Amino acid sequence: MTEPVLATPIPTTDPRVARAIDLVWREAELLDRKEYAVWNGLYADDGIYVIPIDPETEDFAATLNMVYDDARMREMRVRRMTEGYAIAAVDAARTVRTVSRFVPESVTDSEVVLRSAQVLIAYKRGRHDIWAADLLHRIRLSDEGPASDQVALKVVRLVDSEEAVPAAGFLL
Repeated sequence: MTEPVLATPIPTTDPRVARAIDLVWREAELLDRKEYAVWNGLYADDGIYVIPIDPETEDFAATLNMVYDDARMREMRVRRMTEGYAIAAVDAARTVRTVSRFVPESVTDSEVVLRSAQVLIAYKRGRHDIWAADLLHRIRLSDEGPASDQVALKVVRLVDSEEAVPAAGFLL
């Protein structure tokens, strides 16, 4: 029996991968600070933010999702969370998230596809909740430099996505 041949892993030290990781970390920081409008600005005009229910699906447009936001829906979600009196904004949990275990899936000079793990702790009304997820980010690298890189796709695969998941007053 022959041993399987494993592809040479793409190092996280590759400068393009490092740029993508920096963007993912910046996104996490913005979400924890509830800087939702700035967070939304990280996304490409055609970018998608999705939280699927089916942990195996790749066809997000044809399956049921907890969240499937294009630019219009992200903008509406941000407005609900930041303007006027919305229970999601007024009584939102404080969050701290850790994003780690970065695995580059593909790298070109214009795009990095990156898998990672996220653990999010949400604190509200004397209670801590844990949200764990596998993430996938498709990051478009800009010729103008890291400050102009954009999220083309973010997939949040909650480890308990097929169970009853409580409503969150924050973005994952």
